[in-house]
Amino acid sequence: MNELIRDKEVRLIDKNGEHLGIVPIAKAMGLSVEAGLDLVEVGAKSVPPVCRIMDYGQYKYEQAKKQREAKKKQRLITLKEIKFRPRIDQHDYEYKIRHARDFLEHGDKVKFVVQFRGREIAHKELGQAVISRVVEDLSEVGQPEAESRQEGRLLTMVMAPLPSSRRKKKAEDEEEKPQTSSEESSPDSQEQVAS
Repeated sequence: MNELIRDKEVRLIDKNGEHLGIVPIAKAMGLSVEAGLDLVEVGAKSVPPVCRIMDYGQYKYEQAKKQREAKKKQRLITLKEIKFRPRIDQHDYEYKIRHARDFLEHGDKVKFVVQFRGREIAHKELGQAVISRVVEDLSEVGQPEAESRQEGRLLTMVMAPLPSSRRKKKAEDEEEKPQTSSEESSPDSQEQVAS
């Protein structure tokens, strides 16, 4: 930048983006001082190096602004964990499924853990039944990343949220199914009322 450029000649681009060709460094410095801007080396590896006349402070500000905007658009996916027991009560199950649904709709992954205690480990099929029930109940908002696997006394399975487009499509499909069944049943009910 400015006096730090040590080359004798540079390929110069002015503030409007027009190429001025190869000029001596003294002339390039004079043009940048005359414009009240900085001479910035943008292509150091080319021969001769490419320099541009620009407001370096404004350039740095715009770059930082672009990075902040890109960072805002990023979505961090967190992993939430929900624990079950093989003999979980219906209300407890529904409560945990409701929270899992919220997590998946928010875009987070959910790790389901069925924890076996004592002699429960002999009945792994009960834990597998809980996991398959979870997959079935949450199929409209998430999908399993892999099959459930046993890790000692824990049976684990991770569900990832469905992409929003697939989630909307499934919701629309489910809305259409009840409407067709209600339309089919309405003529029957009208006949019963008429008779």
